[in-house]
Amino acid sequence: MPGDSEGRDSIAGVVARFLSERGVERIFGLCGGHIMPIWMAVDALGIPIVDVRDERAAVHMAHAHAEITGKLGVALVTAGPGVTNAITGIANAHVARAPVLVISGVPPRPQEFRGALQGLDHVAMLGGITRYARTVREQGLVLPQLDEAVACALGEGGEPGPAYVDFPTDLLSETLPPNMALKEFFEPRTPPSLQPDPQAAKNAMEAVWTAVRPLVIGGRGARGAKTELAQLLDRSGAIYLDTTEARGVVADDHPSLVNAMRGAAMGQADLVVTVGRKLDFQLAYGSPAVFKDAQFVRIADNAAELRDNRRGVAEVLATPSAAIAAILEAAGNAKSKADREWAKGMRAQHVKRANKMQETSIKTPPGSDGRMHPMAMLGTLGQALDEDAILIADGGDILSFARVALSTSTYLDPGALGCLGVGVPFGIAAALAAPDRQVAVVTGDGSFGFNAIEIDTAARHKAPVVFIIANNGAWNIEVYDQQTRFDRLVGTELEFSDYAAMGRAFGLHTERVEDQGELAGAIDRAFDNAPALLDVVVTRDAVSFDSKSGLAWVPDLQPLAAWDEAEHAWRAGEPVA
Repeated sequence: MPGDSEGRDSIAGVVARFLSERGVERIFGLCGGHIMPIWMAVDALGIPIVDVRDERAAVHMAHAHAEITGKLGVALVTAGPGVTNAITGIANAHVARAPVLVISGVPPRPQEFRGALQGLDHVAMLGGITRYARTVREQGLVLPQLDEAVACALGEGGEPGPAYVDFPTDLLSETLPPNMALKEFFEPRTPPSLQPDPQAAKNAMEAVWTAVRPLVIGGRGARGAKTELAQLLDRSGAIYLDTTEARGVVADDHPSLVNAMRGAAMGQADLVVTVGRKLDFQLAYGSPAVFKDAQFVRIADNAAELRDNRRGVAEVLATPSAAIAAILEAAGNAKSKADREWAKGMRAQHVKRANKMQETSIKTPPGSDGRMHPMAMLGTLGQALDEDAILIADGGDILSFARVALSTSTYLDPGALGCLGVGVPFGIAAALAAPDRQVAVVTGDGSFGFNAIEIDTAARHKAPVVFIIANNGAWNIEVYDQQTRFDRLVGTELEFSDYAAMGRAFGLHTERVEDQGELAGAIDRAFDNAPALLDVVVTRDAVSFDSKSGLAWVPDLQPLAAWDEAEHAWRAGEPVA
């Protein structure tokens, strides 16, 4: 039998001490033999472990913890299928650029290359979706490699994202000589601020201050630049669009915010400033077919967000807050050439559309089947949400509706990977990280199914989260696609299952709601008794904005049908509408 693997100086104990002294608040995972020494050592040090039912959910939870707290998220998963189960969560964190550390184990060194239980080359599998992936086989490398993994996850010197490290199980029981446990590796570190080149900042300022219709688009990098970004908008006269990555950085009542005018803003701007945001499919890859004659200014702390798809007339490689501060300093007292009447007009139209959406959503009539419309469900929910509520949306149609119907200061969804199933684990992690705030998960019945078993985790850990399932008995965005393109349904229908009964089986407060008049009371009771689950039966007749846009059928050149048509025309040298 192994020795004292929980001991302070065992490798497992050193790993646990490293995590504790680096300020890790909780660890998400599923126990297994290859990681048991670390698991027990972590518990012995008093770091809470949120034990899940599937490793994918553990990584999703670590991801959400990082997004909500701004700190490193940590998942602990066992070897072989534990790692393969975790891959979807790791891939999603990779695309989202979320700082997550995943720790695992491998078979003992004497059993390597012999067909050991759960023996897989994890590092080879994960290399393409991590910032760092290593198997550590030597005592003296444990702390340096953990330190490097955390630095890579946090984006020190590059793009943030998941990092992975594993250890042979026999190594975990060995003892690290105390003189090798150098203090420098345990000390918490603040990622350094990357200062901008003065000339690059000046070039960016000149581009922004001479633009007539400037547009700023916030991304991941905008989160740490809230004050500077507001100052840039006020002084430059630019309008602003947020994205999922930066929801809440600019308040809804800020005069620059024009989210409801997204298409017009992208088409009319003559200059687009991206703040830590890739020009991915959600932004039409920055194509001139959509952004017309716009030039770009790119601001980011890593190259991956600085020059993808479109180069900028100015590019500032720096911590976004420092970059924007330098741009403002370079501007001095200069007055920008922005057309402020244009900006006011865009804002007025945004307010009109947004207000109309809020006023009418709750009154949206039922479908032809008499069942509640999802917009009516969301409108009712919106009236119950606090200003600082955390909202997580997950699914196809329901995600499309939620993006326009609800506005909260903190918002998470499947992100650019389109990773359905994040709702339940994201909600649990958010509620544990912010127990004093309302946490609501709005999910389709299809997406709920991916990690439905984790409601057991919510109950066991008393996470005060409310799950609201839009139950239309279908993968409805695909139903619409099949009906319109193929005139038949294949593998897209589900049952109107009783998810409330499932929730009750795991000890949650649950209600099944089929009448809109009963929904407001049910929502109030759910928040009073969280963790809770509301099974809300909605109509299949509701056709979402994403369904109509062509997103489901994947156009050739652009993700949306209108953008695809414009792209075809632009490439052919024809006028773009």
